[in-house]
Amino acid sequence: MAQLNGKTALVTGATSGIGLATAQRFTAEGAFVFITGRRQAELDQAVATIGERAVGIRSDVRDLDDLDRVFAAVRERGQGLDVLFANAGGGSFTTLEQLAPDGFDQTFDINVRGTVFTVQKAVPLLNPGASVVLAGSTSATSGTPAFGVYAASKAAIRSFARTWAVELADRKIRVNVIVPGPTDTRGLRDLAGDPAQEHVLLKQLGEGVIMGRVARPEEIASAVLFLASDQSSFVTGSELFADGGEEQQ
Repeated sequence: MAQLNGKTALVTGATSGIGLATAQRFTAEGAFVFITGRRQAELDQAVATIGERAVGIRSDVRDLDDLDRVFAAVRERGQGLDVLFANAGGGSFTTLEQLAPDGFDQTFDINVRGTVFTVQKAVPLLNPGASVVLAGSTSATSGTPAFGVYAASKAAIRSFARTWAVELADRKIRVNVIVPGPTDTRGLRDLAGDPAQEHVLLKQLGEGVIMGRVARPEEIASAVLFLASDQSSFVTGSELFADGGEEQQ
């Protein structure tokens, strides 16, 4: 039986990478999925890729009016939400000496502010027993040169998950964090700064993983599905490391 049969899900930042792979997996498991992205053309392409059980809504998680439009669409469908995957996020390499206030604000606005208000606005629509999955990072538990702001933003997400798991427990809503290792996504490749150096970056990152490679987005999607489904019915306030052993050495 499909693990999300009859469920309604929302995946933010789902036009590529882990978000897109997860939305595809959710629909394959029987869910109806709302997805968001900032660029309409990419959003339309993602919906076409996922299929008829997906609806795309252009949205920037930093914009509260955009979030209101997303949840208005969810409310209009009348089924509430059974799964929220707050996946939208991003970061860049910047050392402490190079860091500018605008860069700091941009990372925290997307990763922290965007996640906080996505979850806050979702709460009234979450059905009893719903699952909230937040996008974490192995960077939150290790020191990566020039990645301090991104790491700090993901550490904040881990902290919020603990608090929200307690706050929402009386409604039987579970809150967990998925912690991917390095994953072959457009966002990761862009960190190379030069298309010719992408393979070098992926090789270097893979060498730091016990399994000797970076993950495929579909592998992370399977872990998110576990947290989203009843298979993890006794898991809340937790982190699931799908990191190929990167942080387990």
